Amino acid sequence: MVALRAGLIGLGMMGRHHARVLGSLDGVELVAVADPGGDVHGVAAGRPVLASVEELVAHGIDYCVVAVPTALHEEVGLTLAGAGVHTLIEKPLAADADASRRLVEAFESAELVGAVGHIERYNPALQEARRRLAAGELGQVYQIITRRQGPFPARIADVGVVKDLATHDIDLTAWVAGSSFASVAAQVAHRSGRDHEDLVAVVGSLENGTVTSHLVNWLSPLKERVTVITGERGALVADTLTADLTFYANGTVATSWEDLAQFRGVSEGDVVRYAIAKPEPLRTEHEAFRDAVLGKDADVVTMRQGMAVVAVAEAVLRSAATGAVITLPAAVDT
Repeated sequence: MVALRAGLIGLGMMGRHHARVLGSLDGVELVAVADPGGDVHGVAAGRPVLASVEELVAHGIDYCVVAVPTALHEEVGLTLAGAGVHTLIEKPLAADADASRRLVEAFESAELVGAVGHIERYNPALQEARRRLAAGELGQVYQIITRRQGPFPARIADVGVVKDLATHDIDLTAWVAGSSFASVAAQVAHRSGRDHEDLVAVVGSLENGTVTSHLVNWLSPLKERVTVITGERGALVADTLTADLTFYANGTVATSWEDLAQFRGVSEGDVVRYAIAKPEPLRTEHEAFRDAVLGKDADVVTMRQGMAVVAVAEAVLRSAATGAVITLPAAVDT
């Protein structure tokens, strides 16, 4: 079988990881990389290092991974769509909803595979959580909470914490629950002296009635990536740094202490940390995109789904600016 010819544009932190995976992916040949700043991290491994997306297209590629700054996603993506190149763009899809829509329209009209790199969907802990939710193991889901905090990343300059980090939580929450966001209310803070926000707290609701809460910042020495899903039978806790999934069951032992029994909540039950396979999420993401390009049935995050995430992120920023609860239109694709 002839290998798919892949290209990569953007050789920063994520670009380095994409190059590593693309360079060892079955059925794929990484034929060239591109970055106007050159290969500063030395990831090309002898491959041509080009200066622009146009040069990359001219080199002859079947598909491309885009890991340039968010502000350049639309320009680079539209060039690739115009050249008939299947494309995976790092999240967020684009800088705003209008740019996202133009990318969606360009790739759909050209009948190309267009995807977004929302990598948390491929985290083993969240994939297992979604499988168990779909099987009804938690019963009705009441609430999904995410906490995503850590030190400030100097590499991010063109967007704030909402579009860079909170978009992970927006996407994974809607995906795990199988329901789109219906409303959001948010507060942000600017503490690091940058133009963009570096802290956000969001309360939301999904169309299926699930209540959500998201705490995201670049201001903590503690790095945390936690999703807590609470339902009628207990709670699932996914740590996406370690890909661990733990189930905290509601207790089934009756409380004989009368004063304590007056509390109409739940009691502690068994705690189980599931033993699950832990493939690298980025490799799983690339395998899915490769298969989609080959016309196989594959679970990729479509650009239309990525556009919905950007719309929610913009609603979060609008809520923070106005102090209002923002209602979102019913989504078509989650």
